[in-house]
Amino acid sequence: MTPNAVSTGSRRSAPSRRSFLTATAVAATVAGGVPLLSACGGGEDTGKKDGTTTGKDAAKILPAFVAGTVVTPDITPKNGSAAGFTRAVPSAELKASVPVRKGKGTALTVMAPLWGTPPAPGNPYYKAMNEAIGTDVTWQNQDGNVYDQKLGAVLASSEIPDVVVIPGWNLGGKIPTAIDAKFEDLGPYLSGDKVKAYPNLAAIPTDAWQRSIFGGKLRGLPMPASYVTNIAPFYRKDLFDAKGWRLPGSADEFLALAKEITSAKAKVWACGDMTWTAYNMFGVLPGSDKALGWHLVDGRLVNRIETPEYLEALEWTRKLFDSGVVHPDEKAQNQGDTGNRFTAGQVLIYNNDLSHWYAKTSEQAAQNPSFAMAAMDIPGHAGGPPKLWATNPANIWAFVRKGSSKAVVEDVLAIADFTAAPYGTKERMLTDYGVEGVHHTVKDGLPVKNDAGNLEVNSSWMFVASPAPYVAHPDTPEVTKAMVEWQQRMGAVTSKSSFYGMTVTEPSRWTGLMNDFEQLEKDVVRGRRKVSDMQQAVSEWKGKGGDQLRDWYRKLLDTTGSAAS
Repeated sequence: MTPNAVSTGSRRSAPSRRSFLTATAVAATVAGGVPLLSACGGGEDTGKKDGTTTGKDAAKILPAFVAGTVVTPDITPKNGSAAGFTRAVPSAELKASVPVRKGKGTALTVMAPLWGTPPAPGNPYYKAMNEAIGTDVTWQNQDGNVYDQKLGAVLASSEIPDVVVIPGWNLGGKIPTAIDAKFEDLGPYLSGDKVKAYPNLAAIPTDAWQRSIFGGKLRGLPMPASYVTNIAPFYRKDLFDAKGWRLPGSADEFLALAKEITSAKAKVWACGDMTWTAYNMFGVLPGSDKALGWHLVDGRLVNRIETPEYLEALEWTRKLFDSGVVHPDEKAQNQGDTGNRFTAGQVLIYNNDLSHWYAKTSEQAAQNPSFAMAAMDIPGHAGGPPKLWATNPANIWAFVRKGSSKAVVEDVLAIADFTAAPYGTKERMLTDYGVEGVHHTVKDGLPVKNDAGNLEVNSSWMFVASPAPYVAHPDTPEVTKAMVEWQQRMGAVTSKSSFYGMTVTEPSRWTGLMNDFEQLEKDVVRGRRKVSDMQQAVSEWKGKGGDQLRDWYRKLLDTTGSAAS
């Protein structure tokens, strides 16, 4: 079993925030062609209904938290980390977290992204899940790579499926406003003690539910995630150990090491594009979500791009490129995957999603038994611990179509309670591996998918809702332990910025203000543009609306308060 988080790491080989920051080019309209309101019920400048409910108002909306007791993790979560499970649970020992089938057989349509070939409708896996839950789900899987386009078209129509999955990276343009207008308030079913009718949903951390408030209502069913940075600087531990190379403890030590271990003649370079790690080393506020990039500093709200740390991180990354320690294909942004260059020994350090630790280790186990990788602890740029910033505690949601009947909503919640089952349960095993003997076999105590499992068993069901974050790789228990312990160490030096855990819908006239920054960052670190060009861009950003947006965010913070604790 794998972490209950959908990694986009395998789909990106170089740092990119485009999917998070680019405004979706969707002219979402309601039936009859009337444009959606910019802010549900409040006008776009009030900020009151833009999914930023906190404090006492949120307490009236949020579900009660009741920790699950069905299973106990091998590694207890700490400092915002995931839980860890290092052993496989034999089929005979799997526990039931949903002892009574809750679904009433309502016919439902669910639209969700899928990366790969959609399974055939009515396949044995879908039938088994429907039978176990008591539902009749028809899936409308869409290509995850262009999901935003399909999503916009569907939300602009009057033909909306019963359930629509929306990833956080698709919350651009008018999508947040469409969520307020098109999807059901689940508060009457889940707020307070009502959630106790669904024990697995009650065990979802409160932060994830807080993040699921849109337009002042509890609209989303979340996929919880660890708030610790998921971008790890990986290194070839086998080669480092063999050469006696020491891990760097500062930005200067990193550069010195990179120069030492690079040998262009041997076609070995120290690293790939390390911009993501630079941001973490220098303590730059997050860029994965617009709201997270704002923070109250000495009584003034500042954006990440205004901070000296931001420029320092870019300058340091530029030094890596200028020093020739970065693989040349990274500078040219040629086709190719940094992770593949890493496993081939052409690159000795690269940064990407934490899930790569398991994926690459498993991939290389048979073909390169001596291969070993690890994630170095992120050093502070000047030495000592870094100042890391929390990411969001949920970033994928399922929404129920507004106007749905009570029967529809309750059957959706029956699905969510089933798919939010923890590791070590019958529900989790069926969701992740399908039917034993049909979709997987047990080999050496571990479930292994067969061809039917690889074709039919996919991530769609867990998009409806998932349990608290966990890591479970019983085939490589040492990797599971290392991943969770890395999160715990990094979590100990992680802070939450002012808008942590809040889903903020910016006024539409300012949503595109930062669209050009990602490309400019790439150009600056590669030497195609100057650092002064970035300073000029920041100055222009302020004049084009950045300062007004600051005032809007400050009013929002003053009105709602922070959700960070």
